[in-house]
Parts: sequence; C-alpha cells; structure tokens
Amino acid sequence: MGISERDRLMLDLEREWWQRAPTKEQAIRETLGCSPATYYAGLRRLAGSADAFAYDQLVVARLRRRLDRQRRSRFEPGPAARHRPR
Repeated sequence: MGISERDRLMLDLEREWWQRAPTKEQAIRETLGCSPATYYAGLRRLAGSADAFAYDQLVVARLRRRLDRQRRSRFEPGPAARHRPR
C-alpha cells in the first residue's frame, strides 16, 4: 500500500529537522502544522511499518531503537535499583 505524503514528510523531518528550524517543535509546527504529540504518535505508528522502513531504513531503525530503549526503561530497574544495598 505504501506510505502517505504526510508520512514521508514526518520521516524526512525526523531525519533533517535540525536543518530547518531552531527547535524541533518549531520545525514540526511549520512543516506539518500539528502538535509535537501528534507528530510523535505518528512516528510510533511508522516505526512498526514495513513501508516506512522501505522508504527510510536509517530513520525507522533509529526510531525502533529509541522506542525499544524507552520500553525497556519502563520495565527494567535502573542501575541504582540493581545495586541497592540490602
């Protein structure tokens, strides 16, 4: 089925936002006209998409790694919890 033009814009923005505006939030609003929350929800959706991966493997792989780290940090204790004296 492929990805939409808006999805392509989101992936392109994730790759190059720092070249477009002083802040990422500003780049999101100027390029896509949406809130950062909407943008990040879209990126989470695209991270699981084979079509998005085919479009931009590096960005989607980076998104998947970031989401995996966030998921693990919620469920695994941090270094302080593992080394706490008894």
